Amino acid sequence: MGSETIVGLGSSGGRTASHRWKVLGVGFAANASFSAAFSGIPTTAVFLRSGYHLGNDGLGLVLGMLGLGIAVSELPWGLLTDRWGDRRVLLLGLLSTAAALAGLALFVVPSAAHVPSVTMLALGLLLVGLLGGSVNGSSGRAVMAWFREGERGLAMSIRQTAVPAGGGLGALLLPVLASRFGFASAYSVLALACAITAAFAWRWLHEPSHADADGAREVRDTAAASGMPARVSPLRDIGIWRVALGAGALCVPQLAVVTFGTVFLHDFSRAGVLAISVTMAAVQTGAAIARVWSGGWTDRRGNRRAYMRACSLLTAVLFASLALLTGVAGMHHMAMTAVFAAMVVLGGVSASAWHGVAFTELATLAGTSRAGTALAIGNTCVFLTLFLTPLAIPPLLSIGSWPMVWAVTSVCALVALPVFPRAAREAKVSTARACDATR
Repeated sequence: MGSETIVGLGSSGGRTASHRWKVLGVGFAANASFSAAFSGIPTTAVFLRSGYHLGNDGLGLVLGMLGLGIAVSELPWGLLTDRWGDRRVLLLGLLSTAAALAGLALFVVPSAAHVPSVTMLALGLLLVGLLGGSVNGSSGRAVMAWFREGERGLAMSIRQTAVPAGGGLGALLLPVLASRFGFASAYSVLALACAITAAFAWRWLHEPSHADADGAREVRDTAAASGMPARVSPLRDIGIWRVALGAGALCVPQLAVVTFGTVFLHDFSRAGVLAISVTMAAVQTGAAIARVWSGGWTDRRGNRRAYMRACSLLTAVLFASLALLTGVAGMHHMAMTAVFAAMVVLGGVSASAWHGVAFTELATLAGTSRAGTALAIGNTCVFLTLFLTPLAIPPLLSIGSWPMVWAVTSVCALVALPVFPRAAREAKVSTARACDATR
């Protein structure tokens, strides 16, 4: 799968063009299954804290381990995906992640007789992150392989929508399972979801079979005639790094909501379990809708970079407003519970809506044959943020309480604005569309 021909499914391939929707479905399910773990487990933060006898510092550590595992493994998994192909890496990742979650369910759950140490829990979640990091790059590269330029933004955004969709399901189910039936049931459900998705991947995820050596030569000849330079490695492409670093900065407010949003609503405004679950599910549902819309809208407008920059500015404003509101309201102002919940939803959606657009931009800049590496770079920055954000919040709480937390997240969103490349229609994108048009 070393040529750029896999940018879209040729009509002469061994499978019909409609098969790409099955591939997209597998990518969606894979991301949703793993997202239910890395986004859903933090929504049980209140029960993790009580069940495992953790303080806020310990809670931040164990939640951060998920992000650290993903961040550390993303780039190796991405390079391996470009070498081995999407199918092998995704199957290996899903099955091993299911095994790690099953191990947590069997050996790392609190009971009346025994409470696992914070070290055991942290290492278990680190392993889940290390293995689950395979899902992002491999599923994204598969989607890029089966969809053409001009429809990739929508396809990748649908795939990225799986992250809030899976997180939303996790937010609804995991707190209830953890509080009523214990963490063994929560980990077991997550393991089962990964295993079922692996079965669908085995059945439907295949490389697109273009007819094809001819198609490869055609695209290479078209690129040469257009004067498009040979692509450099994604690791040396400054444009890819700017998108990835901007994405990492803009993830700070999103992940602050995902990891400590439940603690904020519980401790600050005294919201109940139902209100917290509904609020966090609304964040994920709103983000899912926004991602699908933004993918199609930027496909039509060709304005991915402008959209990412606009999201960073809007997010900065919303979280600055939340910081001001919490500072004015004071601690435990129960009458403001609904307002706080609404602000969390608005800020969380704004901080999440751009993901599909950013990852489409990364993969387009790199080219499909190297998309695994480019997507891994982006995910490394994103999940380093997932590691660092929950570690940073407890010290901020001790220094300045919740207004300080939301003010810092606002600044991080604003930092992403100059880091993202300025809006422009890249010659590479135009050339890619020209190549597709000639097929």
